[in-house]
Amino acid sequence: MTKTSPKQESITNQATSCSTSTAQKEQEQKTQLKLEKIKHKIAIISGKGGVGKSTVTANLAMAYASEGHKVGILDADLHGPCIPKMLGIERQPLKSGIAGIFPAVGKLGIKVVSMDFFLPSDEAPLIWRGPLKMRAIEQFIGDVAWGELDYLFIDLPPGTGDEPLSIMHFIPDMDGVVIVTMPSELSEAIVKKSVTFAKETGIPVIGIVENLSGYVCPDCGKKVDIFKSGGGKRISDALSVPYLGSIPIDPRVCIDSDSGLPFMAANQSLPVAKAFIEIVAKIKEFLSVNQFLSNQEKKVKP
Repeated sequence: MTKTSPKQESITNQATSCSTSTAQKEQEQKTQLKLEKIKHKIAIISGKGGVGKSTVTANLAMAYASEGHKVGILDADLHGPCIPKMLGIERQPLKSGIAGIFPAVGKLGIKVVSMDFFLPSDEAPLIWRGPLKMRAIEQFIGDVAWGELDYLFIDLPPGTGDEPLSIMHFIPDMDGVVIVTMPSELSEAIVKKSVTFAKETGIPVIGIVENLSGYVCPDCGKKVDIFKSGGGKRISDALSVPYLGSIPIDPRVCIDSDSGLPFMAANQSLPVAKAFIEIVAKIKEFLSVNQFLSNQEKKVKP
């Protein structure tokens, strides 16, 4: 066997490094081209699990799609993907072509990419460390043929770990984050970390949504605070971030999600739906103001 000289090894290593660098740049350029076709990118995050973050994501997407907008959802909760189930498109095989991987299409034309589509069964866990998760998220953004979208909602797992960091890295022009909490002292304490995380990564906080905020009796219309109330508003006041609104408890939200039909698809006259409609209006207002300020800055620059 021919022995490789140190000089040859050095040349080989440099060539490999150059090839890797070139491939990475090509991937970044491809990702950027995909992102340029998406007008608004909004991440939905929470400090802890169990606050209904994915339910909020699915229903916000449905609310925007029902207005005629082109909407997509990137389910970045790799270990606990549930967006496909909520939209009735779970276990759907994805097709690919020259343009890339084609997302699944749910109700009202909502495009979805999720790890759920790549797992062999519902019981199969995803046992991955950081680098593999980062690569998967990069592919979900850069290798998927999202096409032209008005809104891309990114459903992130709880906390501030690998997935949120990867999303912020690969989508530097993120419009902002919507932070979901619930009215409890524990959730209040933890959600503050999400606000701090967004600020430290330079991502605007669109606002806070308080989910599971009291139960509205369907018979008399009276609201009963099952948990404490006003936690989301207190956090927004304390940290000087917008408060988008509160969403009351309605058992039908869970029933509809389990059946693959987001609540907003058929219940737009009920209190929960009205809460979502108000939140959508506030998000639009935030994006409009940000766009105006951005345009003004461009005019000022020489």
